[in-house]
Amino acid sequence: MRHARLFAVSLLATALAAALPAAAQDAATQRPEVAAAGQAVQQQVIDWRRHFHQYPELSNREAETSKRVAEELRKLGLQPRTGIAHHGVTAVIKGGKPGPRIALRADMDALPVTERNRLPFASKATSTYRGETVGVMHACGHDAHTGILLGVAKSLVAMKDQLPGEVLLVFQPAEEGAPAGEEGGAELMLKEGVFKDFKPEAVFGLHVFSSIPVGQIGVRQGPLMAASDSFTLKVVGRQTHGSRPWGGIDPIVAMADIIGTTQTIVSRRTDISKLPAVVSFGAIKGGIRYNIIPDDVEVVGTIRTFDDGMRQKIFADLKNVATHVAAAHGAKVEASVPDNDGNPVTVNNPELTARMLPSLQAVVGADNVITPPLQMGAEDFSFYAREVPSMFFFVGSTAKGIDPVTAPSNHSPEFMLDEASLDVGLRALLQVTLDYLHAPRD
Repeated sequence: MRHARLFAVSLLATALAAALPAAAQDAATQRPEVAAAGQAVQQQVIDWRRHFHQYPELSNREAETSKRVAEELRKLGLQPRTGIAHHGVTAVIKGGKPGPRIALRADMDALPVTERNRLPFASKATSTYRGETVGVMHACGHDAHTGILLGVAKSLVAMKDQLPGEVLLVFQPAEEGAPAGEEGGAELMLKEGVFKDFKPEAVFGLHVFSSIPVGQIGVRQGPLMAASDSFTLKVVGRQTHGSRPWGGIDPIVAMADIIGTTQTIVSRRTDISKLPAVVSFGAIKGGIRYNIIPDDVEVVGTIRTFDDGMRQKIFADLKNVATHVAAAHGAKVEASVPDNDGNPVTVNNPELTARMLPSLQAVVGADNVITPPLQMGAEDFSFYAREVPSMFFFVGSTAKGIDPVTAPSNHSPEFMLDEASLDVGLRALLQVTLDYLHAPRD
């Protein structure tokens, strides 16, 4: 997930009276086969998650992860399709009875983050990102998503004779975004026909989040997560000696001025009383030596919005600011705003979400299913949601006794997932699946 700090949960005192999962259950409504599956595959899901955590791979580079997922699916007697959108894997579980078709999605890629947790299965992996050697870590929890979906697959296969309908398992690469110059993620999965021969009538997905305590689930009807766009600005000046700045055009000073002025786009030019918006810079590169003013400086950043009109206006404002501020310094700017098509807003189908809300409540209890505010983090699950009715929900991952407001967030090198969240995620996704498939048809 392209993740800003997510919502703070102020109701930590509500729940978690028991260290979770089992004590929080509503035994009268949770399907007995869901509880049984949770018990049966719990350790296997933990083992899968730890393996993927220890051996993470960056977006569009998930070769070994994909291979392992396909191997596990074959062990279940399934026939996985591989190589979709580079390293995507899909498989279909066919129930023994007629019924609807649905899809379940998990993302598999990791982030260019060096892990700082002292775990026996901590990542020591490195790779290359934007031309630099970086650590690689599942700092956003995609290792958990992959393990959970494998657990759901194993549980569904065990009951497939009594299962109505069919389930498409979608193990997706590159949710965090393909490297520059490459395609990837959900958009490429769809482009390469993930739904061509199997068009589901609903798609479900989940995400573990540090900002929710373990034992709680967050879900919201309608818009949930922001549209996400990346941009690149390159200021071109003229190189000179640091002792003679008048002999050239300083792109560093010009870029600093652009960065500062850009802050007024949201604070002074965007009607944030309507919907929130964010413009942030993520990296700046320029120069090589302390006494040389370089020829150019480049920055990259992100724009988050919930309204297409606001989105387009921010694009125009950013180009305008960059062009005119650079010109004021005698420099030129090369502006790529946005760099690509970006992710649309993630929207939960209101009717589907209302219908499946009792399924989530059955797993953790009604008091532990919360409605989060709009999230500035983004998800390319949004591309599936544009194709068919979809529901995406959050699974709390911060351990009892730790304030989720101050816990290291997703994308942090200290992101720490309480493995009890794996059980919650497994049972929630399985309950949703079974409730949907077994529901009476009109």
